[in-house]
Amino acid sequence: RSDLVPSIAIAVGAAFWGLYWIPIRGIEQAGVHAFWTGPVIFGASSLLFLPLVLTRLRNYVAHWRHILLPGLLAGSAFALYIASLVLTDVVRAILLFYMSPLWSTLLGILVLKERLTGNRVVALLLAFSGLYIVLVVEGGLPIPRNNGDWFALTSGLCWSIASVKLFQDGAKMIFEKVTMFVVFALLMSLLLVLWQQGNLAGMPDIAMLETGWYWILIVAAGMLPITYLTIWPATVLSPGRVGMLLMVEVLVGVASAAILTDEVFGLREFTGATLIISAGIVEVLRQQKFDKSGIVSDHTPP
Repeated sequence: RSDLVPSIAIAVGAAFWGLYWIPIRGIEQAGVHAFWTGPVIFGASSLLFLPLVLTRLRNYVAHWRHILLPGLLAGSAFALYIASLVLTDVVRAILLFYMSPLWSTLLGILVLKERLTGNRVVALLLAFSGLYIVLVVEGGLPIPRNNGDWFALTSGLCWSIASVKLFQDGAKMIFEKVTMFVVFALLMSLLLVLWQQGNLAGMPDIAMLETGWYWILIVAAGMLPITYLTIWPATVLSPGRVGMLLMVEVLVGVASAAILTDEVFGLREFTGATLIISAGIVEVLRQQKFDKSGIVSDHTPP
């Protein structure tokens, strides 16, 4: 299966994203304000891979049309998502962001001329049911009601559009797209700080950075490979599939929090996790071949 390896890759990347709360919490405990965690993370990552960027500067200049928009959309999506976790309830932010498989499926039908198959419908129902059970939102559906909610919803939509654009462009200039993702995430994070505070007050000082340097280094060093495991699969997989497999982040985040903190992982969490995993299995087993002309052909498993 040509799509099995990228499917595994996006799931592994999502699992690492699910663990990112650990260094983020460490950075906050070093004294960095929650609003500044995004700029610190993406800024440190940008500095770390800057030497590699300089060696490939000609590629950025020659192919800027192919890397600018995907980087802007994907980077902005993750910056908005991180900001939403600060500005609204974490549960609401996750649920609203992970509406993205629905947006991706709709965009796939409208833009890529994909077919809405029975497997995709079943996978979506399983995924959203599992997500809802794991997070258990009281008071009905999480309709946006504050800036953080709108950031989360917008971030999911931006990622869906980015995944469509990445799929259309194909698996080329991956390193350049990954670095643009991080750079635009940094710029958007800084803009969000200015929007929220009106100035750059609360900027981390040297003492804070020295206290949390090892957490910052872990995040910065891990950003490039984890982002690669997110961007590359999106260039070869259906956007809807990418969105659903990214839900592995929720499972790993909930499970790791239960192991490392006092949070509970009981029957409800296990049931929701089983449904989300089942959705991923149903989606991956769906035998479809996509070509770049937008034609989709279904194949029955042997």
